[in-house]
Amino acid sequence: MATADEESDLSQALDALDDVLESVGVERVHLGVASATLLAIVARLYDLGARTAHWDEGRVGYWILQYMQTGNYEYRPIIHGPFYHHVNSFLFDALGTSDFTMRLVVAVAGGLLPLTAFLFRDRLRNAEMVALAFFLAANPVLLYYSRFMRGDPLVGAFMFTAFALFVRSIDTGRHRYFYPAVAFVGLALTVKENALIYPVTWAGATVLLLDHRLFLARDGQARWPTVLKRYVRSTGSAVRRWAVPLLLAPVELLAIVVFFYAPRAATDDGPGLWKAFGQPSMFQDVIYEGSVGAWKEFWGLWIGGGHQDHSYLPYLGDFLQTMAQGAVVLSALAVAGFLVDRYSGRRPRDVVSFAFYWGFVSILGYPIITDIKAPWATIHAIVPLTIPAAVGVGLLYRWGTDAYAERNLVDVGLVAMILLLVGGQIAVASVDAVYRNPQSGDNELVQFAQPGDDVKPLVATMVAARNETDTQVLFYGDYYVDGAEDAEREPACVKWFNSLPMPWYLEANDLNATCAESEREVRDAVATSQPPLVVVRTPKRGDIADDLPNYEPRYYSFRAWGTNSTVFVHEDYADRVPGRIPDASKSARSASDTAEPTVSGSAEPSA
Repeated sequence: MATADEESDLSQALDALDDVLESVGVERVHLGVASATLLAIVARLYDLGARTAHWDEGRVGYWILQYMQTGNYEYRPIIHGPFYHHVNSFLFDALGTSDFTMRLVVAVAGGLLPLTAFLFRDRLRNAEMVALAFFLAANPVLLYYSRFMRGDPLVGAFMFTAFALFVRSIDTGRHRYFYPAVAFVGLALTVKENALIYPVTWAGATVLLLDHRLFLARDGQARWPTVLKRYVRSTGSAVRRWAVPLLLAPVELLAIVVFFYAPRAATDDGPGLWKAFGQPSMFQDVIYEGSVGAWKEFWGLWIGGGHQDHSYLPYLGDFLQTMAQGAVVLSALAVAGFLVDRYSGRRPRDVVSFAFYWGFVSILGYPIITDIKAPWATIHAIVPLTIPAAVGVGLLYRWGTDAYAERNLVDVGLVAMILLLVGGQIAVASVDAVYRNPQSGDNELVQFAQPGDDVKPLVATMVAARNETDTQVLFYGDYYVDGAEDAEREPACVKWFNSLPMPWYLEANDLNATCAESEREVRDAVATSQPPLVVVRTPKRGDIADDLPNYEPRYYSFRAWGTNSTVFVHEDYADRVPGRIPDASKSARSASDTAEPTVSGSAEPSA
């Protein structure tokens, strides 16, 4: 049992801390949320460029570089919205082209996301706000993918911020929160089209909240039809009070969407946003292409294109597997927080129930609408579940403080142990998945098209040889080479999607590649240019090994599993590239060495 003196000392220490914070206009909750935000920013920026670019990062990064060179852009739904094209082209120009730079926007957005906890200050207790901030900062899935140039983490961050601002505008009745909320919705739509799913889930959650109210009305004096009429009248009054913002919101939304989606045509014929300022008659076409035209393209591919024609249960199983590794504690606390908030106290809090329904429906719904098995889809369920999970932590905190006030050290110790286990599990999972094994096929957060090995030594070798030879890498074999020299993508001769992310690194570092379709072409290329690297699928390495007497083999997986390749390194550069012998037992999910990956082929795959 705590002594009276010990309790008094702790109370005095807390009072002294409050006095110091109050003198500078700060409360403990501010300190907690700020600490979580600082943690989030540091965790995201630390060694941000270390991981080898994922297939999808390489693909989009390459297209951004092409946009920078030509000044031409038109919406292609297969690579999703234009946000990264416009924002990262600016960053590449200002800060240089690198893996760090291409991930900087999403890292900063994820790092600042914990600040949204303050927007719920009329809905959540102080301890719950701090817990919410730390969940947004440290959840392994959110942390991993906010260090990844992908649309989903930005959509999740922007739409959660929009939701928080909408809630704050309702709580305060102030329009100044409403317009930024609409802006964040618009930005989310420019990142990826699945932002459209959020208003659908919000509408469903709103219906369930209304059902809450009507259900609770049974215990009151009024019958449910009377309560429903009351809500309809109050909603009508709110719409009248907010008539101007509600009328301006579509204009604001359209302006943001059109600005990003509008074509750019610096050298191409046809409409272009900047070109229209010199030819005002072109604005009509620009606005059409940035709105209706983009919608038609989106609908034709993602709604009518058959990308969701797959079995549901395998996709749900994969989704739940990722949740089990990256959000199992958060999910358990979310269920506990929802149930306690719903069934204790006078009435459940709308924001807690709303967020739980939003997250739960996302778990059930995303396996239907996603076109590939991808861990990043879980972001859209995890982000809303942070709110009821924070309520679960708040419950533990209150249990602990009440126990301390009653001098019950057993309960205090139990709460402390639970909180340490929660924090420890999240910390261990994050460190392992995000920093120690960010490319491992055994990591459930890693998607198949992530190279399993560090490609950076190969890139450094090619850069070092840039001034010594005209060709820095030679590709051989039908897996890598199609011989289509007139293709628009560079290197033109390769099966471009099979070779990703190498085209990103080649383009970003101004490197040259060539191809060989036969052993004779390999011999000729080596004799004339002595490329420092020769890349071939491992099953084909025996075809050319005798033709490369001055080269040493190194083994690389350019996907998380099942696609081992051999990189022959010229002896002059061999000390720069560490060797690796493939291990068939590397991953429980290993595929055969000769299996074609899902992203192979000459047509552009979806992602």
